[in-house]
Amino acid sequence: MLVGEQPGDQEDKQGRPFVGPAGRVLTEALADAGIDRDTVFVTNAVKHFKFEPRGKRRLHKRPNVNEIERCHWWLDFERRIVKPAIVVALGATALRSISGHPLAINKIRGRVLPIEGGRMLATIHPSYILRIEDDADKRAQYRKFVADLKACAKAAADKA
Repeated sequence: MLVGEQPGDQEDKQGRPFVGPAGRVLTEALADAGIDRDTVFVTNAVKHFKFEPRGKRRLHKRPNVNEIERCHWWLDFERRIVKPAIVVALGATALRSISGHPLAINKIRGRVLPIEGGRMLATIHPSYILRIEDDADKRAQYRKFVADLKACAKAAADKA
């Protein structure tokens, strides 16, 4: 199970998670990690698109703690239905929702940790890669993201 932050503009319009630019990065990284996206349940910690209108555009606004907590029951419900071998927190919002408190991704990134009812691995949100301007850094972060996803696949297979 992959858990992102919240729907983006395209996700909100299409009614499906990770179908915009970050979704394209995620799909490519999953393929590079040897994971078929169709075998993974993909969702978001916050279920609504929080945005600020700018002309005709809708710009993403980070969800606050109250919004994360108000949607937590829904994510728990999804986890009970899906029964994933492992839950991957994509970014800080997802990590907070899954763990119940703020944690620094840098300190636990790529490690499998126990959570109530299962295991979790935290990594960056694919949109982070899109915001990196330096090409060498962007490639390095992408490779590390793929390595995190491979660690997830290995942990899921080890449980099976």
